[in-house]
Amino acid sequence: MANLALFCSGQGSNARKIVEYFQLDNTIHPAFLVVNKANAGALAIGAEYNIPSLVIDRDLFYNQPAQMLLELKEKKIDFIILAGFLWLVPTYLVKAFERRILNIHPAKLPKYGGKNMYGMRVHEAVKANGEKTTGLTIHLVNNEYDQGKVLFQCTCSVEPDETAEQIAAKVLRLEHRFYAPIISSYIKTNQDDLVSPTFVIST
Repeated sequence: MANLALFCSGQGSNARKIVEYFQLDNTIHPAFLVVNKANAGALAIGAEYNIPSLVIDRDLFYNQPAQMLLELKEKKIDFIILAGFLWLVPTYLVKAFERRILNIHPAKLPKYGGKNMYGMRVHEAVKANGEKTTGLTIHLVNNEYDQGKVLFQCTCSVEPDETAEQIAAKVLRLEHRFYAPIISSYIKTNQDDLVSPTFVIST
């Protein structure tokens, strides 16, 4: 059984699709929900599906690595899935979960990636630049925003008369369609070759 920790910052629509997708899978289990906003709508998903949840602040996430890792260890987490989580993942967590942190970005990287490029900002930039296509990227996480190894990309058209909101809705449909299956494929294909998570901070 591979246990997932879903990290969210907002309403958690991708997290919900992931939880729903794995309901009938006895090999992959969404086991923990971590949010960085006390009013995040994603918390309702934890309550609905009886998934333990944790609200974190910047001090815990960035300045208390031992405590953060202990939280993940206690839930026996094997993989971290970023589902609309907007904070940069700190180095200690990237090292502890080497090749075990996945993220989804609402554009075809390397375009429209990097710090401060998230959510509607991405779609507004796509619209402003007159792009004819956009899409999504699912990638591994490293120490830089949107720089990890690409696992999957797909494309959709952008019509001249579409608004940024319409582009966002189109891309979100792709996210809901592809994120969970790619997570499943990555884990089932690579789990035996990955180094186990490390829950002790090296000195």
